[in-house]
Amino acid sequence: MPTPLVVGNWKMNPPSIAEAVALAQALRAPLGAVEGVERVVCPPFVALPAVADALAGSPIVLGAQNVHPQPKGAFTGEVSGAMLQGVCSHVIVGHSERRHSLGETDDFVNAKVLAVLGLGMTPVLCVGETLEERDAGEASAVVERQTAAGLAGVEPGDVTKVVLAYEPVWAIGTGRAATPETAQEMIGGIRAHLVRLTDSATAAQVRLLYGGSVNAANAAELAALPDVDGALVGGASLDPDAFVAIARAFATRA
Repeated sequence: MPTPLVVGNWKMNPPSIAEAVALAQALRAPLGAVEGVERVVCPPFVALPAVADALAGSPIVLGAQNVHPQPKGAFTGEVSGAMLQGVCSHVIVGHSERRHSLGETDDFVNAKVLAVLGLGMTPVLCVGETLEERDAGEASAVVERQTAAGLAGVEPGDVTKVVLAYEPVWAIGTGRAATPETAQEMIGGIRAHLVRLTDSATAAQVRLLYGGSVNAANAAELAALPDVDGALVGGASLDPDAFVAIARAFATRA
């Protein structure tokens, strides 16, 4: 069984670097003490150096919320993977807020996955369906397409270096989490699709996270699901008590 992983996506929060440092300091001791689970926090780009200093020497590692697939160039406002090396170990790619609000395509997301892997970091590849796609009976087809496209060109030996996060778009930031049955059905389906894309041994080692209104109240229920190896946490990751409780829930799987 893969080591559980919890990733806190702070999104465009907190509003200042000082507050980001304070949040990191509040997390450092209690989250650092949770054993049996890997812990990642993803502050905004501008706060990464300061949060890195605040967490230096702790077992909590940093992730970035996005990356541009090109190593350098005339890409105003973007950040390359090379700029993140040495600061971040993980990078979120293909988050639904970027796919649907900013028009990121499967091919563009795939280029990010390859770039992150090429720099020795871990891509957290997000996949998930909208409410319209779910209501049309297309949820599994959408997620399978995004999974296959995101992993296109990844060397067979590198597939286990990719983390997959299933985030039903209709559950993100709405307070409406998928039921445990739905989460297991979709994440179990991703695992089965990985078997078809690779093999059973590889698929078993790929960490599959659930994302979408994960909180302290539903974490234990999600952690009990056989194919859920962790969580991609949004709003609750800004609450130290809640995020620590989520990490503890998944640490029981270790």
